[in-house]
Amino acid sequence: MSSVKIDVQKELKRYFGFDKFKGLQEDVIKSVIEGKDTFVIMPTGGGKSLCYQLPALVKEGTAIVVSPLIALMKNQVDALRGISENDGIAHVLNSSLTKAEVQKVKSDITSGITKLLYVAPESLTKEENVDFLRTEPISFMAVDEAHCISEWGHDFRPEYRNLRRIIDRIGDNIPIIGLTATATPKVQEDIIKNLGMKDAKTYKASFNRPNLFYEVRPKTKTVDADIIRFVKQNEGKSGIVYCLARKRVEELAQVLQVNGINAVPYHAGLDARTRSRHQDMFLMEEADVVVATIAFGMGIDKPDVRFVIHHDIPKSIESYYQETGRAGRDGGEGHCLAYYSYKDIEKLEKFMSGKPVAEQEIGHALLQEMVAYAETSMSRRKFILHYFGEDFDEMNGEGADMDDNSRNPKPQHEAKEDVSTLLTVVSNTNEKYKSKEVVNTLMGKPNALIISHKTDQRDLFGIGKAKADNHWMALVRQVLVAGLLRKDIESYGVLKLTAEGEKFMRSPISFMMTEDHVYEDLGSNGVLTPRKISGTSIDPALVKMLKDLRRREAARLGVPPYAVFQEMSLEDMALKYPISIDELKNIIGVGDGKARKYGKPFVQLIAQYVADNDIIRPDDLVVKSTGANSSLKLYIIQNVDRKLPLDDIAAAKGLSMDDFVKEMEQIVYSGTKLNISYWIDEVLDEDQQEEMHEYFMETEDDRISVAIEEFDGDYDDEELRLYRIKFISEVAN
Repeated sequence: MSSVKIDVQKELKRYFGFDKFKGLQEDVIKSVIEGKDTFVIMPTGGGKSLCYQLPALVKEGTAIVVSPLIALMKNQVDALRGISENDGIAHVLNSSLTKAEVQKVKSDITSGITKLLYVAPESLTKEENVDFLRTEPISFMAVDEAHCISEWGHDFRPEYRNLRRIIDRIGDNIPIIGLTATATPKVQEDIIKNLGMKDAKTYKASFNRPNLFYEVRPKTKTVDADIIRFVKQNEGKSGIVYCLARKRVEELAQVLQVNGINAVPYHAGLDARTRSRHQDMFLMEEADVVVATIAFGMGIDKPDVRFVIHHDIPKSIESYYQETGRAGRDGGEGHCLAYYSYKDIEKLEKFMSGKPVAEQEIGHALLQEMVAYAETSMSRRKFILHYFGEDFDEMNGEGADMDDNSRNPKPQHEAKEDVSTLLTVVSNTNEKYKSKEVVNTLMGKPNALIISHKTDQRDLFGIGKAKADNHWMALVRQVLVAGLLRKDIESYGVLKLTAEGEKFMRSPISFMMTEDHVYEDLGSNGVLTPRKISGTSIDPALVKMLKDLRRREAARLGVPPYAVFQEMSLEDMALKYPISIDELKNIIGVGDGKARKYGKPFVQLIAQYVADNDIIRPDDLVVKSTGANSSLKLYIIQNVDRKLPLDDIAAAKGLSMDDFVKEMEQIVYSGTKLNISYWIDEVLDEDQQEEMHEYFMETEDDRISVAIEEFDGDYDDEELRLYRIKFISEVAN
């Protein structure tokens, strides 16, 4: 059938009832109808599926659609059957079908009824399927989610690697259309190479979603309270909260429910019926919020999702883009809020440690791009679009002020000389280093690669050590986005000069640099100290008054100040303004016992302060706890009372000693007694205990890192933490 005879506009109206195409759809469809290899990069919600569905319906033969998403295949088959009188127009071929069903599929293809056959890549590798398809007229092959071919894609599937070989076995010169919603230049090159589409015409839609607002906040101990407050400020709106771990999904969904938010959990560990019910509740607006792992959202087409929150930072910018892309598909508002702590990045790196080295390297590179996104102070939209190989004018582009950095710009300073230094180092080390090595060279920090190239013996080694390494890393990121450097595609991550960069070296011009965000380091007790959170801010005047009161109370009771309340508890009080003992119990690190023992003067002071300053208290920030950990807490208290060995108690609950000590710390810091003297007496003699007691009694800073320094390594981390538990339990509780 020649392309001239087909009026695609008319066919669109006939099959789908639309009057006009969206974006690039018409050009793509004409290319496929003409039998050309075609590569389509189109963001989620841009109408990718129509690009192969319409050509399949108007061309002779059957189109094979390869997709990894069974749920999505089923949705599309159902939708296609809805536009035809014959259910055989579209079929799925996979291992779940009975012999009779497979026979029906094959007979519909042979009789020319089936226009689209959806298959998972695994089904295509089966000999009998290949042998059958070789005998049938195939109009073209559509490879959906084509980024699965690339190890650099966010969803790599090894079985996708064989597709080209299988296509060749099915028939000669079968046209291919590859489609993806997210692909960096590196992934695009990989897809074209692996599918053997050298002469493919590439159609790339803009990745800009101007209606989405991007924001990153530091992830602190108050993250649950911050999420509750955000959701309550957006009452009645639909939203998704993504977490990496199933356990966290369930805990957070419970916390939201207890605080009056209509939320449901969703993850692959729930049974199919529950998953389906929760998904339907969200789609039918019986639930406002779904708390989910990334298992949720594949093929979910809810146009009015108003916010997407990432409780944990995703593994790559592509994942982040795809997940945030589920907000505001109807063109209305969409708030994309991510919580970031470098601790989460370290956790993800730990998960990768068992994988093959090549896979680890790719994973680390993708994670570092995510770090760069979270820490950057430049326009987040510009950063994302640059990642996908697209330019953006952050002054006049569509959606230019739609992110936290653009709304609250950090001060800039002239960095012309630093840029010249950076480009010179890249050039004079023969453009063979990635960002990390370039920064190490500037800072004069040798590593194996630098030594092997003898860079540490050159004059330029250490040329930038007058400035911090995070300054240079921030500059590398901004120079990349400005187009003076680029990351090599072949040896991904290696920095190369661009023509613009070479021009800058010859005649430097002004370069205004903004410093990256620096998120708080871990504070006492391994917890991120809540400082200032966008939209929720700690009252510094109240913190000062609470600290003075704590000092007076500590002196009156003869205990160190931190034994009354930890600093993070005071900061949480200055965020939530609790004015009763019951409200005080919901403050971080304050349990029932501690609230009753020390709380009265503190809530009196806060109540007076609130009245004197006409403060409207954020009631929604007094977060109710689910008591989810109460059974573990009870188990620990009971078994410590029975004087069971601590390592046995930990093992019985499948906890590492480190995690078990953390649980005990939470118990005693909340004001409950835990008598572990029987265990301490086994590991520390009398003199050692006396020395530690004296130290914790006199110090104003109970951080273990400070104690290790003070004792000059005489005691290890675990010994000091265990003694601190005994001390707090006896002296403070």
